[in-house]
Amino acid sequence: MASVPAPASATSAPSLKGTGAEVSSNGLSDSTPSFKASELDIELVQTHKTKPDLAGLAFGTAFTDHMLTVEWSQQGGWQRPRIQPFGNLSIHPACSALHYAIQLFEGMKAYRGPDNRVRLFRPELNMNRMLKSALRACLPSFDRAELQECIRKLVEVDQEWVPHSDAASLYIRPTFLGTEPSLGVKRPSQALLYVILSPVGSYFTTGAKPVSLWADSKYIRSWKGGTGDCKMGGNYGASIYAQYEAVDYGCQQVLWLYGDDHQITEVGTMNLFLYWKNEKGEEELATPPLDGIILPGITRQSILELAVKWKEFKVCERYLTMADLRCGLKENRVKEMFGSGTACVVSPVGRVLYQGENLQIPCQQENSLASRLLKELTDIQYGRTPSDWSLLV
Repeated sequence: MASVPAPASATSAPSLKGTGAEVSSNGLSDSTPSFKASELDIELVQTHKTKPDLAGLAFGTAFTDHMLTVEWSQQGGWQRPRIQPFGNLSIHPACSALHYAIQLFEGMKAYRGPDNRVRLFRPELNMNRMLKSALRACLPSFDRAELQECIRKLVEVDQEWVPHSDAASLYIRPTFLGTEPSLGVKRPSQALLYVILSPVGSYFTTGAKPVSLWADSKYIRSWKGGTGDCKMGGNYGASIYAQYEAVDYGCQQVLWLYGDDHQITEVGTMNLFLYWKNEKGEEELATPPLDGIILPGITRQSILELAVKWKEFKVCERYLTMADLRCGLKENRVKEMFGSGTACVVSPVGRVLYQGENLQIPCQQENSLASRLLKELTDIQYGRTPSDWSLLV
């Protein structure tokens, strides 16, 4: 059973200028020569686009006026970062991101509070994870603090696109591509880092209603020694086939299982939590451990830290199997199950289809742990609760 880190504070938050040990075990760090936010070139649009109506807007289909781009080459290193009008990219047909999936991305958000100020939520954790993914993909290192400041500046430029709503936000998508212009399977000699912004409402079309999951060992999302703990596009592209099969079975998402004992890992776009009375009769909030096959979610970490701070029930990272869930439901020990992620924040699970059986998960629309965590997190994200997890733009 893995221990849970103590809640973050102003003194314990990971340093963006540190050794890099928190995101990598191979000694690489921010010391590699990097682009500088102070050298940003900014080209503003002449005519602004019309902002979309958020009502009924599909996730990630509308984009702001500007984007951030930074080019890298083995010969010239990092070039000056540039904020420019949003537009198409021009890449070589042999680009290694297209042929060999040398690519990764991040997902984060900007929120407008009741004071009309715009905030980012724990962006340093996204920078840590992005650097870890980049090292695994053999893409060049970068200074996390410099990228964070470039992103902050981009959001500042397009801040009028941050919705004036506590039910919507501005989704931030940093993306990193290998742009090697040859067909050799090798470390890229060229790369492109860019960031685009998209105003969004709810991720799921059902809004805050409980989601349904299809749990089947037929498909495997990730495995030990793989890249399941990195935010790489290939992890998601390879999951789409199973996702459509889940829909055919009347479910919204795939609950990924691992191993012969059908360990519960994560859901298509979410980490997963089980709130129950465990085998010893202890009230427990449990989530699978970060053993290399699960994405280390920012919302996941925040939920663990909040729950530890409350000291109201046991909080742990532990292995959970479908047999554990079945037994817990049979013995009426399961209180709730919910997913977490940047896009959905906290989403209750109402049903799991497993081996032809619909496992009904208890759901309380009010006074649930999921709703409490959702409120705590969104209060911080929208600035209703002061926190050092927020970064003002």
